[in-house]
Amino acid sequence: MNLPNSITLTRICSIPLLIWILSSNYFSSAHGLKELLASAVFIAAAMTDGIDGYLARKRGQITTMGILLDPMADKLLIAAAFVTLVQFNPSLVPAWIAVIIIGREFLVSGLRSIAASGGFTIEASELGKFKMVVQIVSVVAVILDHRWKEWPVYGNFIFPVHWIAYIAIWFVVCVSLVSGIDYFVAFWSKIDKRVTKRRRRHAFVLSRRKAQPAPRAADADVATTT
Repeated sequence: MNLPNSITLTRICSIPLLIWILSSNYFSSAHGLKELLASAVFIAAAMTDGIDGYLARKRGQITTMGILLDPMADKLLIAAAFVTLVQFNPSLVPAWIAVIIIGREFLVSGLRSIAASGGFTIEASELGKFKMVVQIVSVVAVILDHRWKEWPVYGNFIFPVHWIAYIAIWFVVCVSLVSGIDYFVAFWSKIDKRVTKRRRRHAFVLSRRKAQPAPRAADADVATTT
C-alpha cells in the first residue's frame, strides 16, 4: 500500500465520520460546533482528492488499485454528503436534487466502465473538474446554512451564507446535467467512430473476396487430372 492509495483510503474512511457528525445529536448546533466540524471534515476529505493524485504522479506510483479507488472515493463522498443533506437541510437539498446529482455520478461511472470494456477511455473534461469544485462549495455552504443564514464580517457588510448556498446548489444541478450530457456525447461519438471503422473494415474484406476471380473450367480440369 503506497502513500497515494493510503490517502485515498483515508478519504473513504472519512465518509462514515461525516455522516455521523451530521446525523447524530452528539454535537450541538447551538454554537455551530456540528456545522463547523462537519465542514472541516468534508473540506479535508475533498482536499485529499488533489493530494493523492499529485503524489501518485510525482512519485510514479500510479497503480491499478489507485485508478479504481480514486474515482470511487470521490463519488462515495459526494453521494454520502448529498444523501445526508437531504435530512440535514431539506429546504435547500430536497430529495430530487440529490437524485440528479448522484445519478449523474453513476451515469459517468457506467459510461466509463462500458468504454473500458470496449478498449477506449473517456477522459475527465474541464467541465467535470469544475463541477467537483462547485460541489464542494455547495456542500459546505448548505452545512453552514443550517446554523447561520448570514455572517457579519466587517461593519455593515454581511456575508450571505443562505444565498450562496441556494445559488451554489442550483448551479451544481445545472453543471451536473450539462457535464453528464457532455460525457454522454463524448462516449457516443467514440462508440460511433468504432462502429463506423468496423463496418468499413467488414465492407473492405467483403469487397476483396468479391474481387477474386473464379477459377476457369479448363484450369479446374487440369487441377483434377493432375
